[in-house]
Amino acid sequence: MAQILAPSTQWQIRMTKNCVNANPCTTKMWDSMFLKQKTKGAVKVSTRFRVCSQQSVSSTVNRLDDLLNMDIRPYTDKIIAEYIWIGGTGIDIRSKSRTIPKPVEDPSQLPKWNYDGSSTGQAPGEDSEVILYPQSIFKDPFRGGNNILVICDSYTPGGEPIPTNKRHRAAEIFSNQKVIDEVPWFGIEQEYTLLQPNVKWPLGWPVGAYPGPQGPYYCAAGADKSFGRDISDAHYKACLYAGINISGTNGEVMPGQWEYQVGPSVGIEAGDHIWCSRYILERITEQAGVVLSLDPKPIEGDWNGAGCHTNYSTKSMREDGGFEVIKKAILNLSLRHKDHISAYGEGNERRLTGKHETASIDTFSWGVANRGCSVRVGRETEKQGKGITTYQYPKLSYQGKRYLEDRRPASNMDPYVVTSLLAETTILWEPTLEAEALAAQKLALKV
Repeated sequence: MAQILAPSTQWQIRMTKNCVNANPCTTKMWDSMFLKQKTKGAVKVSTRFRVCSQQSVSSTVNRLDDLLNMDIRPYTDKIIAEYIWIGGTGIDIRSKSRTIPKPVEDPSQLPKWNYDGSSTGQAPGEDSEVILYPQSIFKDPFRGGNNILVICDSYTPGGEPIPTNKRHRAAEIFSNQKVIDEVPWFGIEQEYTLLQPNVKWPLGWPVGAYPGPQGPYYCAAGADKSFGRDISDAHYKACLYAGINISGTNGEVMPGQWEYQVGPSVGIEAGDHIWCSRYILERITEQAGVVLSLDPKPIEGDWNGAGCHTNYSTKSMREDGGFEVIKKAILNLSLRHKDHISAYGEGNERRLTGKHETASIDTFSWGVANRGCSVRVGRETEKQGKGITTYQYPKLSYQGKRYLEDRRPASNMDPYVVTSLLAETTILWEPTLEAEALAAQKLALKV
């Protein structure tokens, strides 16, 4: 961590030894993130001026810290709701706050709101009003108390979903009775890269140069191998507090890159939880003065990219004989490979090269325990002949047994799009018998 640039003023304001422990994610959690600046070699000033200056700054910091960590519950029934939505790029996250008269337990109890869509690339200036519909509620780990984070989607004043509202279409798919009956489970592995501010170079890397080659960094410990652990741990705890179904985290193959897993989640819940977890990660890196990147290939060359592998199963797959259902799903996925690739994240062609634990973007493939395939099946799944149970979700629970893992999605994918497309292709979509037979022969699948 010694190579991190000095904390921003915003972060320094929040750093204090004697903070009030009102909220679960106060500054004490991240107090160890940066090395303290040393006073040796400082500009010479009089002792009196230096002492007075330090006292003044310390007093201001303490007052701000007291206000930031204040528990307002003894003074008012009102709460703060942070409305969160996806911006015009399809990957940027926006939010703003409003006061709600009393605590709520369901998004239906919250009012709709609006924002200026012309400032987010989602509406023209002459007709810029976009309406926010509250869809999912999480506890706010930054403000604590009864305050909440609210995942919203966006509509025109006439009630039509705007083009960047991918949640609306996903909700339609997940509300189809055939999909409901199959109880689709998702476990999503979100990879991300931490960058040094200003230079936009990975955390822990010498500026303008490279560390040693990949190998010692994956799941490693040590100041010369693990960069950004405090951010990962802070995010982990904040997600647990918020009610996000986060199930694990680890350092990745490329130094400065991390992964966390969310799931198992059912249906539309998977997208809501990933988007909220991304928002929390953006806020934590903002406070830490570190830049979050979801670029699928942040550093060119012999370095791993960043993906968002999506583990998936249905009720039929989890029952006896489920491996045959898995193979039929793989068959369908192969026939719609181009449709999935086009929806799996921008810039994914830089990542899916056939190297660094990826398959080629141009060719669909599958295999057992093969990380170089488009879709991977775990050995336990093949052995048992069925998918995961409630205590066997891949990377997401106690026994770590894997299942159908779609390794194609990029780190910047939209989880609403990916999860609903998987459900549509494997549950609702039916290929022609001729196409199915040709694909089965090509993939050596007997279904």
